[in-house]
Amino acid sequence: MADRHIAASKDKLLRDLRSVMSHSEDLLKEIAGELGDRGQQARDRLKATLESARETCNELQERAQAGMETADTMVRENPYAAVGLAFGVGLFVGVLVARK
Repeated sequence: MADRHIAASKDKLLRDLRSVMSHSEDLLKEIAGELGDRGQQARDRLKATLESARETCNELQERAQAGMETADTMVRENPYAAVGLAFGVGLFVGVLVARK
């Protein structure tokens, strides 16, 4: 269940990031002819930033997938340790929330 929740969160984050990049690219295409010299420089910087964001998105997707696979393997190999760790984290969070 936790795997599905993590996967869903990861997928939503990646969809949102791709959506932002897509909208930014559309905006660049719409204003391409309306820019002066200074606007062209801003467009070039935005284009470079979008490319960097695309690369970061791909890298994050690969890292998230590797992390999920590692976590899945560890939980399957050590189920009691995973339950104990989850209990300990839950207890710690409960104590923090209950403090005034």
